[in-house]
Amino acid sequence: MKTSFISTYAVNDSMRLHMMRMQKEITRLEAEVVTGRVADAGLELGARTGHAVSLERDVDRLKGIIDSNSLAGARLAATQNGLQSLWDLAQRFLSTMSGAVSGAVEPEISKTDAESLITSMTAVLNSSLNGENLFAGVNTDVRPINDFFAAGSPARAAIETAFQTQFGFAMTDPAASTVDGAAMANFLTTVIEPQFMGTDWTTNWSNASDETITARITLTDTTSASVTANTDGVRQLAMAAAAVAVFLDGNLNANARKAVLEFATAKTGQSVSSLGQTQAETGIIEQRISAASERLQMQIDIFRGKISDLVEIDPYEASTRVSTLMTQLETAYTLTSRIRQLSLVHYLP
Repeated sequence: MKTSFISTYAVNDSMRLHMMRMQKEITRLEAEVVTGRVADAGLELGARTGHAVSLERDVDRLKGIIDSNSLAGARLAATQNGLQSLWDLAQRFLSTMSGAVSGAVEPEISKTDAESLITSMTAVLNSSLNGENLFAGVNTDVRPINDFFAAGSPARAAIETAFQTQFGFAMTDPAASTVDGAAMANFLTTVIEPQFMGTDWTTNWSNASDETITARITLTDTTSASVTANTDGVRQLAMAAAAVAVFLDGNLNANARKAVLEFATAKTGQSVSSLGQTQAETGIIEQRISAASERLQMQIDIFRGKISDLVEIDPYEASTRVSTLMTQLETAYTLTSRIRQLSLVHYLP
């Protein structure tokens, strides 16, 4: 029978290499338990790695659109609040104008109410969210509406100049009392109204753009995600308030003042209707964005399911394997310690 020698060093070194492999495997499994995914997707998936990476990229892209939709939704929600404030202001002013036309409200009260409306309307339209002006269209870095009561206001100057050009004297001139109701009504319709509904609006009153912010709500769909101060409802409300605030400050007679009040009442009523329509359109856009985000989330869930099939692991199985390897590693340490204690010195007399 042939015998061979076994070196304790060789046995110890073999055990050491085995423990190193177990420690490496434990490290990998612990990482998988924490992340719930395979530690090396490329090694695990091979040729299917590209598919997994593509799915991950699609998920990130869709999540980015959902985040963008959230911002757009917040902007539209704040815009809706502003529109509601404008609608409430218009309703209250319409009530005042109705009373003024019937003689139940004094002209001075009507003028004060109109001035207050312009101030409140300007504050609402110049509101901002996250540093962006809500009603400025794409010009989000500029204040949409100029101060009507500021010194040298071009909006007020344009109205006063138009009166003097039309009648040959200023509205504060005593001769202004000779303007009858029909002439005043014609002036308001043919001269003042075009100042608000035409290009003079963006020259004298508004710095907002007609173009609204466009948001991509899905990979293929876009929608308007803002409301501009250049909408008809805003113009009509400003027209009504400015006419009362300016012309009731002059020397108009009772008939001319009544023409101003009737004009303001009609334009305020149109503004209430227009603002309501704008609110409805904005609400529809909000619903579109919300529905789009829900569809995108469903797509993300589908993609994540596919990614899970490719790279995710069973954490319980991985934890069990870690426990098993730890037990084996502790056993190996014990055996190594005992092997190191093997020596002829212990058996020599």
